[in-house]
Amino acid sequence: MKQASVGFHCPECVKGGKQQVFRGPVTFDPIVTKILIGINAVIYLVSANSVSFLSDYGLIGGFEGRFGVADGEYERLLTSGFLHASIFHLAFNMYALWILGPQLERVFDRPRFIGLYVVSMLGGSTGVMILDPDAFTVGASGAIFGLFGAVAVIQRSMGINIWSSGLGPILGLNLLITFAVPRISVGGHLGGLVAGAIVGALYIAAVRAKQSEWLALGISLAFGASLAFASIQLALNPL
Repeated sequence: MKQASVGFHCPECVKGGKQQVFRGPVTFDPIVTKILIGINAVIYLVSANSVSFLSDYGLIGGFEGRFGVADGEYERLLTSGFLHASIFHLAFNMYALWILGPQLERVFDRPRFIGLYVVSMLGGSTGVMILDPDAFTVGASGAIFGLFGAVAVIQRSMGINIWSSGLGPILGLNLLITFAVPRISVGGHLGGLVAGAIVGALYIAAVRAKQSEWLALGISLAFGASLAFASIQLALNPL
């Protein structure tokens, strides 16, 4: 994107003098990003002072019929994305959210950014249910990887090489860590990445087709609902 006085232009629009594709205010307060960081921080403080908080709301497919998604605790598909195992875990994810969130919140606007974040989180949960449903999983990493996926799709749609922009090496390093470091959720990261890229592509397609932003958000949320349904079925019938 090329920043203009009233928003953002795609390179093709700048060359051809066509209409804007991405719009946003000159000054912008990423309030949703700040609220998400605040929620994660507060929940971490609560969980740090509660023995059972993580086990009550973390993601797990099911355990001997006593608790988990397979036993009707569907809220775990979302609540797990606001939990963190350590202060380092929280700080790493919130730093990434602070870097990526304001850009996407401004480009897609607040409602669609929230949709992107939630659907990416659900995508991460689906990835966990596919690869390791019996593993206990917490963290916002699925949503963060979804933001990475959306940024990658935006850059590619504008003809920007993600390796030249710096995004490719950062994403590649994070994927390397995902596979190399034990106890990191491969399914959560990959699921979030794919879901975020799909939502980003849907948003861009809607803008180029001059469709309503609410239609794009509705389709994305329907996609998120399908991910939640798939996660429940995978918890009940593991692969």
